[in-house]
Amino acid sequence: MAAMKPRTGDGPMEVTKEARSYVMRVPLEGGGRLVVELKADEAKELGAKLLEVFA
Repeated sequence: MAAMKPRTGDGPMEVTKEARSYVMRVPLEGGGRLVVELKADEAKELGAKLLEVFA
């Protein structure tokens, strides 16, 4: 069995395009990451909502 390194919350937020969706990985303060899978229309809606908040 291979040794596994623990994942920490350190590091940047990442978004990758998978086959039919986008996977967003958000680092958490206590360690680890929140992983969310979004469809294209959900990602666009999330982006629009974030822009509303920061506009």
